[in-house]
Amino acid sequence: MRDEASRLLMSQGVSPIRRPLMPAPPAKDTHRINEDIRAPRVLLIDQNGEKQGVMPTSAALEAAVEAGLDLVEVSPTADPPVCKILDFGKFKFQEQKKKNEARKRQKLVEVKEIKLRPNIDVHDYEVKAKAMHRFFEEGDKVKVTLRFRGGEMRHPELGMKLLQQVKLDFDPVAKVEYEPRMEGRQMIMILAPR
Repeated sequence: MRDEASRLLMSQGVSPIRRPLMPAPPAKDTHRINEDIRAPRVLLIDQNGEKQGVMPTSAALEAAVEAGLDLVEVSPTADPPVCKILDFGKFKFQEQKKKNEARKRQKLVEVKEIKLRPNIDVHDYEVKAKAMHRFFEEGDKVKVTLRFRGGEMRHPELGMKLLQQVKLDFDPVAKVEYEPRMEGRQMIMILAPR
């Protein structure tokens, strides 16, 4: 159908309307360099890290060309913007390296869950406590979930007493982030490492 309409239009001397191809969006670079710097005046820092003072952008560009390096806008929000004379390729490489290092050092805090029952045995409690200590040492938060079944719902004070005991036992290594609270048929408390 479309082809027939196109042929009919072309036979009448009218070219069909086509939507132009959209170019790919330009790669977002955080720093403007050389001629892309729009500010009329900049604060220049030379390749040795010495402040040269406020000057017209054209003069700063000439200084960068003389040094055989790039003029890079490192602080565009300052008044006037701060520009440095440096090798842009090396600069980008160093920035990427810093980002990768920061990502490596970043620790994702996970929330681990420990499930208890109101009438838990002493030995079972000790096993759960040992696991909680390990989680705190790894820097993770712990969500303590106390499940009530059947007739246990008639005695929520037993659950509250157990969670208060957990809070007391872990006071030196953890702080309470979310106080014990009933949510349906369970009581929940969240502890975070100190």
